[in-house]
Amino acid sequence: MKSKIPLIMIIFGLGFVGIGSWHLVNGEIQLDAAFKKAKEIVKSNPIPVAKNKVPNVLHPKTGDSIGILEIPKIKAELPIVEGTNPDDLEKGVGHYKGSYFPDDHGQIVLSGHRDTVFRRAGELKIGDTVILQLSYGTFSYKITHTKIVKANDTSIITLQHQQEELVLTTCYPFHYIGNAPNRYIIYAKPKSSQ
Repeated sequence: MKSKIPLIMIIFGLGFVGIGSWHLVNGEIQLDAAFKKAKEIVKSNPIPVAKNKVPNVLHPKTGDSIGILEIPKIKAELPIVEGTNPDDLEKGVGHYKGSYFPDDHGQIVLSGHRDTVFRRAGELKIGDTVILQLSYGTFSYKITHTKIVKANDTSIITLQHQQEELVLTTCYPFHYIGNAPNRYIIYAKPKSSQ
């Protein structure tokens, strides 16, 4: 029996490595598919709208690709999908359902995993640019400040509808193993209002 223990441990180890590898590959496949769809939406399906008016047709279903989040400093182009449940976040950056869109004069909340799409979010500094590309336009934002809150603190999601504000959220610390105890929050304002 003792001679079988190392063999059993090796089999379990290989199983864990295999499962982990599958999750990484599957995540990359979903991210690529969402990015291709987001590029199609942004480039080939422009929705004509009056300046400073969000189109009424922008009511995506949960899981739909809706645009691209570009962060020039870290050379990132990430698909934005509607919703923030685990399946949505496997596809890219999630747009918090009920939050607003650019030119809608409210809080836009985007969330992503720290170990995939927001892996390098800690490199961003005040003054850096964040760009949202949607079917009805491209919108630039300037990072104004950051903060760290507890994981269960939902006070940052106000859904205010008075002033446009982009909020990016991810788990923190960035190199934490397991469920992170905190959230890293990045706030940005439209460049035109700076």
